[in-house]
Amino acid sequence: MRVATDIGGTFTDLVYLDENGNIGTAKSDTTPPNFEQGVIDVIKKSNITPEAINTFIHGTTVIINALTERKGVKTGLITTKGFRDVLEIARGNRPDLFNVRYEKPTPFVPRYLRQEVSERLNYKGEVISELAIEEVKAAVEQLRSEGVDAIAVSFLHAYANPSHEKKAVEMIKQVWPEVAVTASHEVTKEWREYERTSTSVLNSYVKPIASSYIDKLDKHLQEIGVAGNKYIMQSNSGTTTFEQSKETPINMVESGPVAGIFGSAILGKIIGEENIIAFDIGGTTAKCSLIEKGEVKVTTEYKIEKDDRNAGYPIKVPVVDIVEIGNGGGSIAWIDEAGSLKVGPQSAGAMPGPVAYGRGGENPTTTDANLVTGRLSPKNFQNTVNMDSVKQAIQEKVAQHFNISVEDAALGIIRIANSNMLNALKLISVRKGYDPREFSLVAFGGGGPMHALALAKELGVKKVIIPIAASVFSAWGMLMTDLRHDYIQTYIRRMNNLSLDELNGEWNRLEDGAIGQFAQEGITQDKVLFARYADIRYVGQEHAVKVPVPNGVMGSATIDEVVRRFHDLHEQHYTFKLEGAPTEIVNLHLTAFGVVQKPQIARLQNVGDNAVQALKEVRKVLFEDNGWLDTNVYSREILNAGSSIQGPAIVEEQSSSTVVYPGQSLVVDEYGNLIINTGV
Repeated sequence: MRVATDIGGTFTDLVYLDENGNIGTAKSDTTPPNFEQGVIDVIKKSNITPEAINTFIHGTTVIINALTERKGVKTGLITTKGFRDVLEIARGNRPDLFNVRYEKPTPFVPRYLRQEVSERLNYKGEVISELAIEEVKAAVEQLRSEGVDAIAVSFLHAYANPSHEKKAVEMIKQVWPEVAVTASHEVTKEWREYERTSTSVLNSYVKPIASSYIDKLDKHLQEIGVAGNKYIMQSNSGTTTFEQSKETPINMVESGPVAGIFGSAILGKIIGEENIIAFDIGGTTAKCSLIEKGEVKVTTEYKIEKDDRNAGYPIKVPVVDIVEIGNGGGSIAWIDEAGSLKVGPQSAGAMPGPVAYGRGGENPTTTDANLVTGRLSPKNFQNTVNMDSVKQAIQEKVAQHFNISVEDAALGIIRIANSNMLNALKLISVRKGYDPREFSLVAFGGGGPMHALALAKELGVKKVIIPIAASVFSAWGMLMTDLRHDYIQTYIRRMNNLSLDELNGEWNRLEDGAIGQFAQEGITQDKVLFARYADIRYVGQEHAVKVPVPNGVMGSATIDEVVRRFHDLHEQHYTFKLEGAPTEIVNLHLTAFGVVQKPQIARLQNVGDNAVQALKEVRKVLFEDNGWLDTNVYSREILNAGSSIQGPAIVEEQSSSTVVYPGQSLVVDEYGNLIINTGV
């Protein structure tokens, strides 16, 4: 049995897949600060036998929470003499251009904890001056006296030659074995000193937190009898072992969210949809990503806490290109100083949660608004819902201010939430040169099915897919993952002056390293697959475009093909290309997959339209353009493959509801997915 668990801001989800391809799910409350307890709770709630689990995959928000809540450990930095202020100087490009009070991000390591040592390499990795080992020793003693728990080491040009960093780490472990250490070359071999140093610091900042959490989780799993292979979901949409994740926890920064994106790509392959917009609404946030021709887009330009006012903190590791906003089922509706209605980013979370949960929540949320408009049923909650309290909260906090009815206020909350989500969807599609009409929308998470059809109409998307196990789909995505490692090496060479022998040797070196790392994780060479990319730019440009590169030995014809692909991709991203202009490689990027055995997804056994039998009730539902309409409500568990439903309708399941608008139609496919024609 393969089991995946995903910790969200509100719920901890579980999905299992048995040897026959049958899917089972469970949900329980997230249990901060002891998140591992929520995992054990949901395993018990699912009634599966722990001994039957031969593969356990886990997605967690522990790392991103530690970063955003500043709950990591006291961290020191050792760097090349003259470069201690790289973290402070950061970049000159301000996001909030006309704000004269703009402040740069406060470094995670204050200046007094940043130590310099004598050493120098040039950009080729050649040694200009040797590392002063005694200075490293003195720097460590100084940091120890300041009470740090972790140290980052980031030397100039270590991406080209990590020898000095290795010597420094050796010395640190010699004089202070207990301290957590990260050398920059262990997390990234890309150039850009600020980004590389930032990544190393953030990895050290969360390393003890990650080790403690994973050790506790491992211990709890062993205690209940889980003895199979254990993996952690990474931000690059692949998995890695528990042991490796403790060394480079920064690779888990978007551990949970990316699994649903990857799951959408896999689902697309199963049902024959290559172009997909993946859209996930949880309790706290909404996340979206674009998948073109079946390929999940990965970037190393990721930043935490970046918005239109803040530059954020760069993390130069491969992360699925994802846009995330603070809008989910638990997002709080509030009135700002100008008297406008806002929804999010503040969330009611798991405790106290929305007013409907009956746990003392007083602020109206998106979930409460969906209840008042009839989109959610009080009968579908685990607790008894006090509708009077829900309406009173919306009345006092929203309706009263605008002098409107509670129902209109609830619809206003939904509209504002939808508007926020629409902006996020445009960021990953229209704003990047893609036409949403050429994509299908896969909507999941507890709130995805509820909002997706309204958003699809606005975007012009013709087809919406609500997957089976929609509310726990991120965990389902984990079940479909392989082990994955990305190896990125800065390699600056003009395309018209390449040494093919040197280039092929570099690819071979990266591939041999990948095979060696997978061997340590128990994956044999015949199970390892490679995908190659190169970051290429026009000579004189600052940033590059990621271009797919064919596997195998590269010849002059291959180089010509890669340059042609670059021109086409550059035109798609930036609306122009400069054919004939000189081009250069910046980075080589090898993605290596360790393929693991995965069972086939079972088809629904019951076939034939039985929508009439699945009808639960008819209730009034408030729609944006149509007012209150009598709406058929169906039970998803009863629907057969081939069932057909006309909107307006609602399809309810244990922890989610799909809202089908008037003029839209739905069919259930052979796997149990809901395929909806939006009528656009």
